[in-house]
Amino acid sequence: MRVGLLGCGNVSPQYAIGLGLFPGVELVACADLDGPRAEALAAQHGIAALSPDELIGGDAVDILVNISPGMAHVEVSSAALAAGKHVYSEKPLAVDVAGGTLLLERSRAAGLRLGCAPDTFLGSQLQTARRLLDAGAIGTPVAAHATMIGGGHESWHPNPAIFYTPAGGPMLDMGPYYVTALLSLFGPARRVAASTSARLPERVVGSGPLEGQKISVETPTHYAGVVDYAGGPTATFIVSFDIPHGRTGIEIFGTEGSLAIPDPNVFDAPVVRRTRAGTELRDETMPVEHVTGARRGIGVADLADAIRTNRPHRASAEQALHALETMTAFQRSSDNGAHVTLETTCERPQPLPTATEEVLF
Repeated sequence: MRVGLLGCGNVSPQYAIGLGLFPGVELVACADLDGPRAEALAAQHGIAALSPDELIGGDAVDILVNISPGMAHVEVSSAALAAGKHVYSEKPLAVDVAGGTLLLERSRAAGLRLGCAPDTFLGSQLQTARRLLDAGAIGTPVAAHATMIGGGHESWHPNPAIFYTPAGGPMLDMGPYYVTALLSLFGPARRVAASTSARLPERVVGSGPLEGQKISVETPTHYAGVVDYAGGPTATFIVSFDIPHGRTGIEIFGTEGSLAIPDPNVFDAPVVRRTRAGTELRDETMPVEHVTGARRGIGVADLADAIRTNRPHRASAEQALHALETMTAFQRSSDNGAHVTLETTCERPQPLPTATEEVLF
């Protein structure tokens, strides 16, 4: 199926490279409000550079990958659906639940597929963890701890202001990787309790043409909370732009062991199981039985294959909407001083089959 990228910023080269791994999709075009930026990406990858209107309204592509800024996701995805295209959106699906719900309703009414990043849960790291959990490798899952701790994007990003608006912040920017990973492992969440804060009223751009420019912080930059899952486990989260020397990752604790997952924002990383034999603790790097080397774009390839074979796609809009409600519930809980019971839900996505080193889809 023919794929076009709308948005040619920092993430677009990762999609351009990743989509080339899958024979079931072909990247044919790109577009950006900044025409020269689209032309540069097009020249690098041998594809057509179109205007946004041409890409959305024309007949060059079957699937539009929406990599526009988050506050434009509803507008761009809605226009593509209205033009009869399947859509795969970068995360988050929208910046609020109302917008995400609207997109889901429009895709269903049009009979078109709507998918959403992140698709890192389809990489060998999280698929290995999924296989181990389903096989009972750590007994019954009881709890998890997820941490995304960093100093913010102003130290490296060429235009970091968006990350300090209500459409950004660490939860909507980086939280999707952690929230989606645990949805893929545990299934839907039930309720959220949290506190949020912002340590600094301003940030200073540390590199690039805007170096030295001050950014007003308009959103929380530190989130701490608890998510209860319908299937039983409870997860604690710390998602922060306020701690430059922290660590990231997920650890899952079961009745008979634990699993350490280094970083849900990558596709391939070793999963370590910890078990106890008497007084001894043993750490074991678990074997990988899934395809390695996936890149951003595997979710698009899975969506295309799902269209052809008439099955649910894994990086679904329902999962993305439930992740969005879970993430925005952190702020609601902090504001109200109470648990927030979630109204959306989703199906736990089917695991990928185990495989040797070969291309899927």
